[in-house]
Amino acid sequence: MSDVIVIGGGAAGWAAALSAVQGGLEVVLLEKLAESGGSSAMSGGCLAFAGTELQTDQGVADSPDRLYADLREVGQEVNDPALVRAYCDAQLASCDWLKAAGVQFSPVIETAAGQSVPRVHTVDPADMVRALKAAAEASGRVVYRPNTAAQALEQDASGRVRGVRLTDGERLEARRGVIIASGGFAKNPDMLTRYAPHYAPAVFVAGAGSQGDGLRMAQALGADLRDMDYVKGTFGKHPTDETNDHSLQAVYKGAIAVNQDGQRFVDESISYKLLGDAVMAQPWHCAYQILDQAIFDTGDDRVRILDFGRRLEEGLFYVGDTLAELAAQVEIDADVLQATVDRYNGYVDAGHDAEFGRTHLVHRHGALRKIETAPFYAYPSTAVVFGTYCGLRIDPQARVLRADGSWLEGLYAAGEATGGFHGAAYMTGSALGKAVVFGRLAGQAVAAS
Repeated sequence: MSDVIVIGGGAAGWAAALSAVQGGLEVVLLEKLAESGGSSAMSGGCLAFAGTELQTDQGVADSPDRLYADLREVGQEVNDPALVRAYCDAQLASCDWLKAAGVQFSPVIETAAGQSVPRVHTVDPADMVRALKAAAEASGRVVYRPNTAAQALEQDASGRVRGVRLTDGERLEARRGVIIASGGFAKNPDMLTRYAPHYAPAVFVAGAGSQGDGLRMAQALGADLRDMDYVKGTFGKHPTDETNDHSLQAVYKGAIAVNQDGQRFVDESISYKLLGDAVMAQPWHCAYQILDQAIFDTGDDRVRILDFGRRLEEGLFYVGDTLAELAAQVEIDADVLQATVDRYNGYVDAGHDAEFGRTHLVHRHGALRKIETAPFYAYPSTAVVFGTYCGLRIDPQARVLRADGSWLEGLYAAGEATGGFHGAAYMTGSALGKAVVFGRLAGQAVAAS
């Protein structure tokens, strides 16, 4: 018998395991696939942290309170303020904790969705999961069981969650409880049809294990769900390319988004989750990110969502010496595209976007840029669902709650299996950040129980 069972071997699961063993507990970690990593390892490797040494070194003034304000604003105030506060209070120590576990960070990137100052701390996400796993296993207190799928949670006579039944019928017991870190449901067609029918035409990229197992098991015991109306895709995925799983965010460097009619349809600075909603409402569920050479040159090959050069080398951009030439390639009326760009450039000069109210490159950061320097570029873009960003209702100690707010004793959850944190939209780095921070908090809570 172990002290705690962790279900899922992504960033949240291994963060929970490491935190728990640092609290002196014995852990069994179940991973239903052959390898750890899940959707975490496939992510863009961005974490939203505020007040770090990396920011200070780059001259960025930030704070947990500023992060809190941005997260609440981006979430349109429907996210749980207690969860957002818990994240903001724990994220700085969690950043240092990751470094101590061997995670290596690249410099903070300049522009990202939902941030009033640069605060995206980038990592190689697969390497981060491996580092957390190695640190946890080095304790000698973790039993790792790949190719092992949980079927149901088990309770004792008092109703406290005490273990897990596996799909092969084996039963595992835990003295302190169970932590669900099994991810979302982006690979479960039935759940997607139920909760996100409007995204049926979108592209889906997620770990093969993202089947909603944790939600199903916890719901069977009466767990409540949060934010199920806010499943959203990320704008910027090339609709036909299968070699790049990640979106491209040229709009956050100054590009505009136009539909097949050559018209802008949204304030391009908003969260790319809201941009995802907007593009799904356009003809063919597709748009083009239009930019010029000056904007193209601001790309960053260290960050997947800003690596313009790689996408150009792979032939994914359309390029024209004039806007008319570019329009012909993407089958947009040349006069309409020219008028759209001219109108937007006039807004930049005037300091006011009369159509959609865009004031910055992204959220409240960065001055707008005109599109005027040849050559010109167009990147076809639709929405991609990387994760479901909703799920089990938890409290700031990562305890799973019923609809009446009571705790399902002995049950905790972290990462994409949980809801309440993001709200109606999304800040870059908050999903992987949530996985690490609440995984760590879950391990601490179990150890303190």
